[in-house]
Order: sequence, then structure tokens, then C-alpha cells
Amino acid sequence: MKEQNQENNLEVSGFIAKTEQYVKKNKKGLTIAGCVVVALVVGIFAYVKLVSQPRQLRAAEDMFPAEQYFNEGNYELALNGNDEVLGFAGVIDEYGCTKSGNLAKYYAGICQLNLGKFNEAIDYLKSYKGKDDLTNGEKLMLIGDAYAELENDGEAVSYYEKAAKECPNFVVAPSALWKAGILYIKMNQKDKAVNVFNQIKENYPESTEYSEVDKVLAYAENMQ
Repeated sequence: MKEQNQENNLEVSGFIAKTEQYVKKNKKGLTIAGCVVVALVVGIFAYVKLVSQPRQLRAAEDMFPAEQYFNEGNYELALNGNDEVLGFAGVIDEYGCTKSGNLAKYYAGICQLNLGKFNEAIDYLKSYKGKDDLTNGEKLMLIGDAYAELENDGEAVSYYEKAAKECPNFVVAPSALWKAGILYIKMNQKDKAVNVFNQIKENYPESTEYSEVDKVLAYAENMQ
């Protein structure tokens, strides 16, 4: 053990010596590199403090009226704004790279969905980057809704099942699975319909869909 410790100490000493030699030989280059790193850190800090944060604040302020119109159900004005209100589309154009600009894409997708512009809704929702499982799951389910309205049932059920998989909580998943099951019945795909309804029955007893699942499950099981 003593001999091993001595060997380790010799290895460490040799490494330190080599490091010191390298520093002496490359002192100028290392100094320049260190200055570059410091300048980069200072530059990033200055950008965040002087540009990014104020821009995000302005974006949030400009989007607030659109959010109010959205909550009132005035989707046209919330989306497109007017001479006084920027609207979600305007926020996206002006502040697309900010947090508010990203959130505006989500709102804009819902507005288009409610206005019956389903392809536009899909484009906005796909461009939204969800930051957590819940909002990402809701986004996927809304895309499924848009495809269902376009009668593209295959894409719709695909997004419903993605939503249930990526957000397996009792809010999003059972709702997405229910919608998928209804479409599978419409598509006359008995086994897939039974499968998704069974998932609700087995995994989401606390959901609102659970109280009705036995009825649709029995219907799916008796499909010809």
C-alpha cells in the first residue's frame, strides 16, 4: 500500500510539473484565451440585462391586451389586433424569439382553431415550443383537434395518442385517449378503440371521462 501511494504521488508530481511547463510555454496564449472567455461572459451578461430582459418585458406588455380579448372570446381581435392592440400575430412578428413571442404562437393557434382556420392553427401550434409536459400535451391534443376538423382522422389520432403518451396526467391523457377512441370507432378500428378506452378505465379513474367509459367501451367491443 505504501509503495502504491508513493507511485501515485510520483504520478501526481509528474502531472503538476508537466502542467507548469505547459503554462510557462503557452502563457501568452492562455492569457489571451482567458481574456476572450471573460469578454464573452461579460458580453452575454450585458446582452441579457440590456437587451433580452427589456425586450421580454415589452413583449409581455404588448401582449397583455390580446390576452384580455382572448379571455373574452374575441379571437379575431386577439389574433390580429387593431390600431391600438398588437394582437398575437403582431407579437410573434415583433418578438418571436422571446418567451412571450413563443407563448403567442400557442394563443394564436387556439384563435385560429376557434376561427375555423385549421391549417393555420396547426402551423402556429407546431411552431410553439412547450416548456413542460402539460402545455406540450395540450398543444399536441389541439393539433389533433385541428386535423380532426379537417377530417384527417389518421393524423388526428396520431396526435391524440402522442399527447396521452407525453402528458400522462389525469387532465390531458384521458381526454386525448377519449378523442382517439371516438375516431377509431368512426374509422371502424375496433381493437384500437377498445385499447384506448381500456387505458382510460384502468389508468384514469379520477378523470371526468371515466364515468362514461364503460358505455363507449361496450359499444366498441360489440362493433362488427
